[in-house]
Amino acid sequence: MGEAMTPRVTGTGFPAGRNLRFLAMLCAMAACGRAPLAVFAQMPTGKEVVAPSVYVSADPVARQTPFALAVVLKIRPGFHINAREKSQEYLIATDLKEDLPPGFTAGPATYPKGTLRTFPFSKDKPLNVYEGTAILRLPLTAGLDAPLGVQHIPLKVRYQACSDEVCLPPVTLTVDATVNVAASGAKSAHPEIFAPG
Repeated sequence: MGEAMTPRVTGTGFPAGRNLRFLAMLCAMAACGRAPLAVFAQMPTGKEVVAPSVYVSADPVARQTPFALAVVLKIRPGFHINAREKSQEYLIATDLKEDLPPGFTAGPATYPKGTLRTFPFSKDKPLNVYEGTAILRLPLTAGLDAPLGVQHIPLKVRYQACSDEVCLPPVTLTVDATVNVAASGAKSAHPEIFAPG
């Protein structure tokens, strides 16, 4: 609080000065015939950095019996995304939102702890990030009025991906969770994801 914020190029989440130096370097490379366009050609989009998968803690789930969804984010090597608990106000936190069908209720999503890392653009201020794999969890309950059989729960994951040098624009991924609802008799599934503790 009270400190001057490092300016960033709009939409990138990356310090303006360093972006300009990076672009100047690429322009110099272009003048020397070093084909810097390959740098951009090899840069993935924000949606390509994260591969999401959804798991359900029970199959089937039973009416009036709590269950959970886990959204597993596989983050591309060499990249990170901002953790839910932001270490700087200007950062865009990872966020999970659900669009519940009739008959379902949800509690607040839970997020893993991030890892404090320093980068060339934040040497004096470690940033709280996710790298490798991050699992977001959402507790739910199918009520007595929840339709039986296969139901779909649309989820949206918003995040911003960065490498050590460049931050990509924030993106939102839409993920579909498929839940099989039964009147009773829930059976646990995916213990490797939902193991206690």
